[in-house]
Amino acid sequence: MTYQRCLLLLAALVFVLSLISLCLGQTWIDLRQVFTLPFTDPDATTAVIIREIRLPRTLIAVVVGMSLGLSGAAMQGLLQNPLASPGLVGSASGAALGAVTALYFFSGVWHPQTVPLAGMVGALITTALVYLMAGRDATVSTLILAGVAINALAAAGLSLLLNLAPSPFAVRELVLWTLGDLSDRSLDDLWLMLPCTLAGWALLLGTGRSLDALTLGERTATSMGINTYWISWRIFIAVSLCVGAAVATTGMIGFIGLVIPHLLRPAAKQQPGKLLPLSALGGAAMLLSADIGVRLIDLYTHLPVPLKVGVLTALVGAPFFLALILKSRHNYLR
Repeated sequence: MTYQRCLLLLAALVFVLSLISLCLGQTWIDLRQVFTLPFTDPDATTAVIIREIRLPRTLIAVVVGMSLGLSGAAMQGLLQNPLASPGLVGSASGAALGAVTALYFFSGVWHPQTVPLAGMVGALITTALVYLMAGRDATVSTLILAGVAINALAAAGLSLLLNLAPSPFAVRELVLWTLGDLSDRSLDDLWLMLPCTLAGWALLLGTGRSLDALTLGERTATSMGINTYWISWRIFIAVSLCVGAAVATTGMIGFIGLVIPHLLRPAAKQQPGKLLPLSALGGAAMLLSADIGVRLIDLYTHLPVPLKVGVLTALVGAPFFLALILKSRHNYLR
């Protein structure tokens, strides 16, 4: 399949899944009503459900999925490792720690931008710590080990905050939030995450040529006029912005940044620059599919606690991650 055809198919898939997401719920809403009712009868119950519940959920799924897929492709291109993901360098756990810290210490001076801003700051701090620990000339293994260490530190901080929670109900709410969820989100949440997200996208989408050059080796890329030190920091900052805004809005949703770039790499002809837009669309498609799956499971199984979308992506992504490790080990031993 050609690159252009794959891009068009993914865009069409995201569009179709978005329509299904708008129609699907406790009751199925006809597609014609989805497009007409909010304008012809905006005060009707169905129109309010479409406008206030299903539309924000669908748009946030698209934006967060694109951010995670794009960030994963950029990190894999930078580290030249198909096992790399934004979570490996601490940005996701740092964003979660920052957001939970804001929930604890800034509730008295609450502002709608507090949680997403704290998530972004947390992601920036953790990724900066990883880079400083690993050093400027760090190998991929050193960078990943530094990321694991910072992830452990952030997890310890989260555990401490949960341990100090004032009540069991607060603990339950915070734990469920960290699992990743798209329900009960509004258009206000979308507007709050967009500035950081768009800034991260802009930084990442301008790195394609540099990432392509890095596949030839750092020395070759430098000889071609690529400032590898600056491009590394640019990607780190961009991933922190994207992942920080995403995690602060939806909680931790894993494996999209790992699975999608790996699946779509053959369609991009192994070129990181071409993989970026493919992974963005693929990430949106995967998160929309997972969210639709969560709603279908809730609709037909009536679980006592609704399944979180982050749990479903982990159930799909963890076996895939294990298969990648086994495949890499097999290739190494062969």
